[in-house]
Amino acid sequence: MKVFDRQQLEPLQGNYNLRNYQDTYKSFSWEEPVKHFRWNKSGLVNMAYECIDKHVDDGFGEKTAIHYIDGDEEIKLSFLDVKEKTDHLATVLKTHGVSKGDFVFIFLPKHPDCYLAMIAAIKIGAIAGPLFEAFMEEAIRDRIADCEGKYLITDHILGERIPKDDLPSLEKIFITSGPEHTKEGEISLVSELQTIPSESNIIEWVDLDDGLNIHYTSGSTGKPKGIIHAHRAMIQQYQTGKWVLDLNENDIYWCTAHPGWVTGTVYGIFSPWLNRATIVINGGRFDAQSWYKTIEKAKVTVWYSAPTAFRMLMSEGEAVQKQYNLHSLRHVLSVGEPLNPEVIYWGKETLGKRIHDTWWMTETGAQLIVNLPSEVIKPGSMGRPIPGIQLAILDDEGEELSTGKIGHLAIKAPWPAMMREVWKNEEKYRTYFPFPGWYLSGDLAIQDEDGYIFFQGRSDDMINSSGERIGPFEVESKLIEHPAVAEAGVIGKPDPLRGEIVKAFIVLRKGFVENDYLLNEIRHFVKSKLAAHAAPREIEIVAELPKTKISGKILRRELKAQELQKVNGH
Repeated sequence: MKVFDRQQLEPLQGNYNLRNYQDTYKSFSWEEPVKHFRWNKSGLVNMAYECIDKHVDDGFGEKTAIHYIDGDEEIKLSFLDVKEKTDHLATVLKTHGVSKGDFVFIFLPKHPDCYLAMIAAIKIGAIAGPLFEAFMEEAIRDRIADCEGKYLITDHILGERIPKDDLPSLEKIFITSGPEHTKEGEISLVSELQTIPSESNIIEWVDLDDGLNIHYTSGSTGKPKGIIHAHRAMIQQYQTGKWVLDLNENDIYWCTAHPGWVTGTVYGIFSPWLNRATIVINGGRFDAQSWYKTIEKAKVTVWYSAPTAFRMLMSEGEAVQKQYNLHSLRHVLSVGEPLNPEVIYWGKETLGKRIHDTWWMTETGAQLIVNLPSEVIKPGSMGRPIPGIQLAILDDEGEELSTGKIGHLAIKAPWPAMMREVWKNEEKYRTYFPFPGWYLSGDLAIQDEDGYIFFQGRSDDMINSSGERIGPFEVESKLIEHPAVAEAGVIGKPDPLRGEIVKAFIVLRKGFVENDYLLNEIRHFVKSKLAAHAAPREIEIVAELPKTKISGKILRRELKAQELQKVNGH
């Protein structure tokens, strides 16, 4: 594999929705996208209506809303199909007592049933709580118990993982299949849909600040925290879909994330449907051939995935990719963790497309810092703030730092998609706003002279070696540019002389064998490309790196904990 210099990538030719970033940034107001919504005139607010029913009312009922692919199985549903199915399911839920403000947890695989359940719950004013399909008992229990959730929609397979005895609040469990698959006390949705007629005016109209969905975010300590978003988030989710995803109503759009991850909800359901795009769902697990086949079969035009997935596709090699016709793709984006420059160059070389990194968090509710299709990409950069968003790099006292200084990445509050609350934890909510008017992300970053933001690490991930502050992400990115390195995780290891030294954990590519010569070559490679102080003083070869189940982010804190145990002799 080639080793690239970090030259910037110019935009490809295209008629993009946001053509002039600088002018738009100066003049934009969040009042502009409000005009798009029906509620701006009617006063009747509901995300589900704007995602689905509005398009039917506007004459687009026959347009494909969902294209589901799982091996040889395919399902296509129009916007009218989705409206009718979600009206009916919402009626069943309402008949069983679900009402405005109730939590409805949804524990289903990547299948149309999951997406329909989300919209149906929201239609009657409930707060949708999607759970990732890989969650096991403890993760499920923590989330439902925290909300004292009363309602759950699942299937008979995933339902086996529900720790019912530990969830006294859980009143009703709806199973998506027939009664032959239900246990005592469970409700078959197949049976209920056959016996309960659909109401025609089922939508519960809400206020913009009423609860919409809840996602749990895991910190380095403590239980996951429930982040609640409000219906007002649709303003920013629609606009970023238009600008950043560059969606038009004729686009075939595939977000690879499960709705149990916030990206899978916001940019897998809400944003594309607010922009009347067709959503593609791949029901299987990651498989390079299956993914490429999905793009080819569905003729995907806009593709949103994660750096981990792109790196896995890279490791499969170009021979696999060349078996498929991927010419339908016009725009590719990434989210979930910083995008390594090497992945961007791989996309440009093999797909003929730039991969656009985007930055946001569960708490922010929508994209904030992005690489736009009409703008230059500086590989390794998160991009620049979208119009309507003001940011700053702050020091530990909340003072703004000058260009090129590492500090806390802060966003001027509020913005339309900002979280409404941390469920039952006002104290935690306040910790995000230590300085008046500023939301602190927990990320450390640098801003360059052109306004581009470069991620340096989480505030607790930074390495301080002999007085030098070193961001692990930059070292990791440089490591995977070496042809022998498939993945890398970097931490600071305690050292009596330097305070900390840089230690790297790496996974080798197929065909490479660990030896002293190779490790020295890798170390010298980083030293020659970055700086001597950034080069790992220790490199450990591992079979795999610890990662989050949902987004595939490398868990540096686990690497650090393991290393500290070794240092302390445990």
